[in-house]
Amino acid sequence: MSIIIQNVSKQFGNFQALHNINLEIKTGTLVALLGPSGSGKSTLLRTIAGLEAPDIGNIIINGQNTTHLDVRQRNIGFVFQHYALFKHLTVRQNIAFGLEIRKHSPVHIKHRVEELLALIQLEGLGNRYPGQLSGGQRQRVALARALAVQPEVLLLDEPFGALDAKVRQELRTWLRHLHDEVHITSVFVTHDQEEAMAVADEIVVMNQGKIEQVGTPADIYDRPATPFVMNFIGAVNVVPAHASIVAEHALETLPAHLFIRPHDIEVLPFAASGTTTAYIKRIIHLGWEVQVDLILADQHQIVAHLPREQFTQLNFKKGQQVFIKSKRGYRGDTCELLLDNRLSRKA
Repeated sequence: MSIIIQNVSKQFGNFQALHNINLEIKTGTLVALLGPSGSGKSTLLRTIAGLEAPDIGNIIINGQNTTHLDVRQRNIGFVFQHYALFKHLTVRQNIAFGLEIRKHSPVHIKHRVEELLALIQLEGLGNRYPGQLSGGQRQRVALARALAVQPEVLLLDEPFGALDAKVRQELRTWLRHLHDEVHITSVFVTHDQEEAMAVADEIVVMNQGKIEQVGTPADIYDRPATPFVMNFIGAVNVVPAHASIVAEHALETLPAHLFIRPHDIEVLPFAASGTTTAYIKRIIHLGWEVQVDLILADQHQIVAHLPREQFTQLNFKKGQQVFIKSKRGYRGDTCELLLDNRLSRKA
């Protein structure tokens, strides 16, 4: 079911939480609302759910204007960060709760609960209570409870925020597989850019109550629309235009600074065309890649990321003189992509 958000604004006292939001979420997609704290992402999610009423604007779900509908009339499944399971009910009873409220038959409820227990891979734990489950298992039960009533839309507010890093990674992979099975239009809130990139079909980047950019993970990363998106999505060096690594490229006009991704900096043990001198300040092993903190001859500091195999082969050491060049960068004012070692303007 598609979701169309038209000219939605929401204010709490003097705080403008949402400012003229326009967004279309296509049927069957999994969309991430991504942004820092206070960007408006949770307020937008709650407005879609009917937990908050917009000051102006409309929420249209599957062609129906639901702006003024009660939350119970919207046929939406909502999953909270801290599960909100009933502690005194078993897993089966928690999943069945919405179906019982809607007075479905006992036979239908039993069949649906068992179907969902299989879907969330907790078939043998139906008689346990939430307190007897791990955090990841409780979140799966919360998802099953939301799906039990077969909602048109599934909304998740930072669903993995209360979990440790390893369980988060496992559950976001599981959520992606679950979505591919049930094909329900889903929207989830996160402040974790890696989570959004790994799970979502599309990402909505929000900042100060406004939408900065909407696009696929590849679009958002490779073609950022604004300096905020460039800075927020992935690591980036903000390099002054007069820094030696930029000055080597002699463009006719340059902004005050450029953005260069750490993996777009080539580090060599020898001088070559277009390189500038740097010294290794620190080496940080990050697992599959190695971070090299560098100081340029003009004292500007930048960060490079090298594949582990390349770093091992080159055997760089702290304090070593190296030679670097940028493979590409982005203008700091427009985020226009600049390509090649010469940083020539994109064709």
